[in-house]
Amino acid sequence: MEELQIDNSTSDADLIVEIIRTNSSELFAIIYDRYSEVVYHKCLSFVKNKEEAQDITHDIFVKLFLKIRTFKNQSKFSTWLYSFTYNHCVNHVQRDYNKRKDRFIDADDENQLNQVYEEIDDKDIFDLNHEKFLNSLEVLDPNDKSILFMKYQDDMTIEDIQMALDLGKSAVKMRLSRAKSKLLQIYKQL
Repeated sequence: MEELQIDNSTSDADLIVEIIRTNSSELFAIIYDRYSEVVYHKCLSFVKNKEEAQDITHDIFVKLFLKIRTFKNQSKFSTWLYSFTYNHCVNHVQRDYNKRKDRFIDADDENQLNQVYEEIDDKDIFDLNHEKFLNSLEVLDPNDKSILFMKYQDDMTIEDIQMALDLGKSAVKMRLSRAKSKLLQIYKQL
C-alpha cells in the first residue's frame, strides 16, 4: 500500500481518512489550522464573549477528534464540521436561553408563534434597527438563531442547510419562516 504524503495541500477527505487510520493528533492539527478560525467566529456569534468562544472552540475540536470516525463523507467535511459546530453551540447556549425567554415570550405567545408562520420578506429583517435586532437575537431560541445564521450570515443555500441539518427542503423553509417570525415577535416586544 502506497504511503500518502500529507501536507497543507492534502484534501480534507484524504486527511480525514488518514486521521481515522492513524489516530494522529499531528494530522488532526492540520484540520485545526484550517478550520479553527471559522469555528471560533461561529462560536463568538453565539456567545459574544471571546474567552467563552475560545473555550467552546477548544471543546468542539476535542469532541471532533473523538468523533471524527462518525464522518461518513456524505457531504463536504466543512459542511459536516459547521453542522457539528452549530449543534455544539446550540446545546451550549440552550440553558441561558431557557432562563431568558420567560422574560420576553409567554407560553401563549410561543404557542401562537409555533402555529402561524407568516411569510416575512427578507427586506423586513434587513430594515430593522441594528442594536435592537442584535438584542432580539440574544433572546431568540438557539435553534432558530442558528438557522438564521446559516442562511443570512454564512450565505448557505437551502440545499446546504438541508445537508447540514439533515432535513427536507420544506422543513428548512418552515424553520426559516418560523425563526423569522419569532425574531420579529421578540423585536416588537423589546
